[in-house]
Amino acid sequence: MTLEETEPNPTSDHLLDWLDDSVSFLPSLLDDPYNPGEINGSPWWDQNQDIGHDLINIGATTATSIDSPIIAAAAENTTNNGLLQSNSAIPNPSLPSNSSKKRKLSDEPDPKTSQNHQQKKNQSKKNSNKANNCNNGNNKEGRWAEQLLNPCVTAITAGNLTRVQHLLYVLNELASSTGDANHRLADHGLRALTHHLSSSSASTSPVTFASTEPKFFQRSLLKFYEVSPWFAFPNNIANASILQILAQEPDKKRNLHILDIGVSHGVQWPTLLEALTHRPGGPPPLVKITVVAATAENNQIIDTPFSVGPPGPNFYSRLPGFAKSMNINLEINRLENHPLENLNAQIIEHLPGETLIICAQFRLHHLNHNTPDQRTEFLKVLRSLDPNGVILSENNMECSCSNCGDFATGFSRRVEYLWRFLDSTSSAFKGRESEERRVMEGEAAKALTNQGEMNEGKEKWCERMRSVGFMGEIFGEDAIDGARALLRKYDSNWEMRVEEKDGCVGLWWKGQPVSFCSLWKLDIKVEES
Repeated sequence: MTLEETEPNPTSDHLLDWLDDSVSFLPSLLDDPYNPGEINGSPWWDQNQDIGHDLINIGATTATSIDSPIIAAAAENTTNNGLLQSNSAIPNPSLPSNSSKKRKLSDEPDPKTSQNHQQKKNQSKKNSNKANNCNNGNNKEGRWAEQLLNPCVTAITAGNLTRVQHLLYVLNELASSTGDANHRLADHGLRALTHHLSSSSASTSPVTFASTEPKFFQRSLLKFYEVSPWFAFPNNIANASILQILAQEPDKKRNLHILDIGVSHGVQWPTLLEALTHRPGGPPPLVKITVVAATAENNQIIDTPFSVGPPGPNFYSRLPGFAKSMNINLEINRLENHPLENLNAQIIEHLPGETLIICAQFRLHHLNHNTPDQRTEFLKVLRSLDPNGVILSENNMECSCSNCGDFATGFSRRVEYLWRFLDSTSSAFKGRESEERRVMEGEAAKALTNQGEMNEGKEKWCERMRSVGFMGEIFGEDAIDGARALLRKYDSNWEMRVEEKDGCVGLWWKGQPVSFCSLWKLDIKVEES
């Protein structure tokens, strides 16, 4: 993708003319994109200030005050009318269609500035090439969106209004819901920051799971599994682990009970059901799946990414027919309106004589990070169920900080998480635009507006599991070989790493951790003590 080149170093008068022409839309920078409204949610925000006037003053110095040469290169190459140049122009919805003065290229350049124009143009190309060469997942110099979002969050925390306005202005210029991962991250980050600055409740938002039509949601999920291992990889390991646990059970005729605390929305289970038909002795007499559904809390949908699907038919409703075609006796129970915090043994109905396996994937970090004991207490509830095995998969941002509850620090970590998702998804879809890609990215971006979304990393989760009476179990060869074979289907920047110390299996993108999978059993020593 190339960006149209812009008029180099416009005169102050020219820029002020453009800003004057565009001033009507500038305050929209500070409106909540989820809900138009004034920014009155922050005590330092002075609503009596002339926002448009401040932004004009800030805008006049934009070209000379951008901190990073990479950001400067991206800014210089922002297009004439907020359009990105691919095979065809893609409009940027954050800019007005009639802003014809906005950095417009002159068809007949002034001869007096022609030489200077060419010099600046050549320099712009050099900066652009530098930005493109650095733009990869393992080099933060190329990740200019983070270099704008993180200082903006710091300025918000410090109450530096001028700095906030300046960075919001630059973000608005570069943000786009289309383009590469940087443009998309800037777009989602700008939405999240303006949402944070507004006290109004969200009424409109990017397309997410809950707002899509059920058939499109299912198609989007299947497409994502096809092109990215983000969820397909941990699901593959989880299914192999369930088979591994069953193989270790002396009684092959016990019923299987799976407690599904995950985000697969049922996509994970057809593969397992088919695998059960091939195991020695055939499938269990009864396969029961108890789904702990993500539900509304205080009349608001939980913001945990990927957890809430649209109302209506879903994959779970189709599973019984699929199981029947393979002569598997399948029973599905959905636990609605039971937040994780309220889960207990009486609700689960774990019957004697059945093999209980808990599959917890990408949901437990929703438990309040600011109240760490809540996470430990929930793991104690899982321990009280006496499961035959627990499969825990979570995001792995290697977070060891003690102040992730701080807005600036937490937001920075969530931005880094979203970058890895957007960068890998861009490769997964080979840069092509599609509604399926848009809904997956919109769902992932919910992490930015959910301040309880901060994960603690693999080490902390393993420490918690051990503290409540679980011990780590090594994944078998079938699980490891199957995961490795699956990963070969995807982009070569993905890799699997097996930790010798704790046996966890990590999924990495461009040398950076994305998620981890772990297998746990009851620690007999704890039972005896």
